[in-house]
Amino acid sequence: MDQIPQFSKAKQQQRIEKSGHFNSRVKLYWKSDLNKDVIIQNFTDRFWEEDENDTWNFYWANVVTVRQIFSGKSYVKLNDNQIINHFPNFYELTRKDLMAKNIKKYKKTLIKEGKTIEHLNFLPITYILPQDMPVFIEEFKRTPNSLWILKPSNKCQGQGITLVNKTSKLKKINFNQKTINENNTSYTINETYVISKYIDNPFLIGGKKFDMRIYCLVTSFHPLKAYLFQQGFCRFCNEKFSVDVSDINNIYIHLTNVAIQKKYEKYSSSHGGKFSLFNLNLYLENLYGYEKAKKCQEDIKSVIIGSLQSVQSVMFNDKHCFECYGYDILIDANLKPWLIEINSSPSLSTTTKGDFILKKKLINDVIDIVVTDRWIDEKGKPGVNTFNKENQGWFDVLIDESRMNVESNSAKDVSKNFDKKKSEKNLKYVLKKK
Repeated sequence: MDQIPQFSKAKQQQRIEKSGHFNSRVKLYWKSDLNKDVIIQNFTDRFWEEDENDTWNFYWANVVTVRQIFSGKSYVKLNDNQIINHFPNFYELTRKDLMAKNIKKYKKTLIKEGKTIEHLNFLPITYILPQDMPVFIEEFKRTPNSLWILKPSNKCQGQGITLVNKTSKLKKINFNQKTINENNTSYTINETYVISKYIDNPFLIGGKKFDMRIYCLVTSFHPLKAYLFQQGFCRFCNEKFSVDVSDINNIYIHLTNVAIQKKYEKYSSSHGGKFSLFNLNLYLENLYGYEKAKKCQEDIKSVIIGSLQSVQSVMFNDKHCFECYGYDILIDANLKPWLIEINSSPSLSTTTKGDFILKKKLINDVIDIVVTDRWIDEKGKPGVNTFNKENQGWFDVLIDESRMNVESNSAKDVSKNFDKKKSEKNLKYVLKKK
């Protein structure tokens, strides 16, 4: 579709008044791989029509589709009227092994430049297996009583996670290559894992461990522009926390994933094991005072910004793409935030009425940020990064390097050395390997 269908001004105003959305004044075609009400209702609320002839304007796709669109012979050049919800190499931040690798690499770069890295000390000591096995074994010998958590690099919802207190447990892990069949192409990859020092002093509420699901919208990596969603939730374990040897295999003590906890016999469907971030902040203020609670919030923002900056030099920026990341962050007993993982496709399933309201609002605000009047009207469509306000709905600007006067570690420094042709070549190669 070369142009977006236009209505008369009277018709446009009628659509806006009826829907309550400025971007409903034009007819856009949507497509989605996910049959989720929180997505579909947002499109239909705007009177957009579902794509039937592959002429979509807005695609809420899964990661497999994105790999197919941007990889190998099927590499698709999106037209000016198309928006999709993932960057081509989104996995640089969301694959557990690549996230750790990129953060470590970014630290080394800053050290060479004589810059501080204290703000990047939010990742537990982490090794990538099997390649870091000798280094990990040496570290384990130095701290023989320590507890570690082992995770497959490319799985979600708590699959394959185990706690490790003996190196003999690693002998049961299969690091052999596996064959992937995708897009009529077969290739082999090595199974990789990350093993991290377990945070054994988490902040507890009611004696139970929890982590936070926080949403961050990125509309550009060059320059970096990101928005933080002001609402989110804590995900609780169903059993009280313990690091006793007899309890390390009890997933209902250690893993906060809803996909796991909802299988617990005492799981409550009324609250879904969730607690709003708003209520958490009130709880922390009451317990520690406003200043400490506020510092914890600011430290969490710093974690998110630091992680995004760590992938700027490798992320392929495409004006048709945005990303709504789901951050999993844990705070310890000292209110220090730790980055657990980052999700490129945070769950849009809903377990409670409040869950539905929050996630529908999340998608609503994402759409209003990436589909602006400027994107709709301007010839040559400048892309999704056209929103120029400080906030929209529950999203507030987290970082906008295009407005920063002092650009230490900024996108201008990164973009100056960013070789687009080389990046495209590497992108196709890496996507093929994934």
